[in-house]
Amino acid sequence: MPDEMGEEFVSEAIEPVAGSFEASAMARGEAGAPRAFAWRGNSYVVARMLGAWKSSSADRGEMYLRRHWYRVETESGERMTIYCERQARSAKAAKKRWWLYSVER
Repeated sequence: MPDEMGEEFVSEAIEPVAGSFEASAMARGEAGAPRAFAWRGNSYVVARMLGAWKSSSADRGEMYLRRHWYRVETESGERMTIYCERQARSAKAAKKRWWLYSVER
């Protein structure tokens, strides 16, 4: 359900298009944001990057990078927040590393 700003919480896996990742970020050892992906059977192409940040958490006194976040605008006009899980939530979810957190239409 959309909030007052029109943003809808989603939390569903997306499928990045192979070869569409940001190569310069990957060269630095970071998760390169996909420039195209599929969600709910539809294809989306990123028109522009609106922002990027990282989140981390502490575990046994050490800080660990958990997620790379990206706010993007698609060619079809949606504004989406996507993220990459640095480590899979479970062995079953190992292939699902990219997630759509929210969408604003």
